Amino acid sequence: MALFMEEKKWRFWDQSLSARKRSALESFAADDTLCELVGSQKSPPTVRTWVHDDTVVLGIQDHRLPHIDQAMAVLEDNGYQAIVRNSGGLAVVLDSGVLNISIVLSEKEGAIDIPQGYDMMVELVEALFPEAEIDAYEIVGSYCPGSYDLSIGGKKFAGISQRRIRRGIAVQVYLCIEGSGAGRAEVIREFYEAGKQGEETKFSYPEIQPEVMASLSELLGRDITVPEVVLDLHALLGSPTPMPLQEEEFELYSFYLKRVLERNEKMLERTLE
Repeated sequence: MALFMEEKKWRFWDQSLSARKRSALESFAADDTLCELVGSQKSPPTVRTWVHDDTVVLGIQDHRLPHIDQAMAVLEDNGYQAIVRNSGGLAVVLDSGVLNISIVLSEKEGAIDIPQGYDMMVELVEALFPEAEIDAYEIVGSYCPGSYDLSIGGKKFAGISQRRIRRGIAVQVYLCIEGSGAGRAEVIREFYEAGKQGEETKFSYPEIQPEVMASLSELLGRDITVPEVVLDLHALLGSPTPMPLQEEEFELYSFYLKRVLERNEKMLERTLE
């Protein structure tokens, strides 16, 4: 774990419980805040864990579906709220069985290229689950497919993304820990089916095959919980003292939160026009 383990001191912010009932938009604002703080070296490199209940995070292309209003109704009927993320990618499911991990590093003293960022997260996940043979390649038929889909035996359990702001880089992974991976994928299959209704679209949306997705509990054949993985991660980092945002950092967080909320509102307004 070369790049990851080079860091001697980590800031650790666990929101796997405290963020659950809150909007996932707050997490995107938190990572933007950390990018600036870590990028300017006002904060040490940071690992943040976060969980949000029953949310589908949409990508920019998702809200351009020809029948997006009906697609959004599918999510609502399944008990999910929808937000639009401030970065690339397509629809992703968040719920109490999905753990998100963000690694935030500074590029002030040297650039971290995009593949290096992805590889760092792959190495971290491999360290958390050393018994698993984890592959990183695109899983066709999964939701939000990408070249760094993480899978075991051809079934995807995680996806990785990156965000870069002011010399800071946030590498984010969602890990389907508990529950049914195929069940989550079925919701997104219905979303795209309702959104397209067989029409031709300029953008090529994924044809979701729920059977190619699974949770780590399903893949490893044992009950794994989100709190268990958070504890394992904390130990892997050397058990640093937890450090949420400090009082003097909240002004910057408020700035990024306002920006994220306004952008999401505008995107959803266009969606429902």
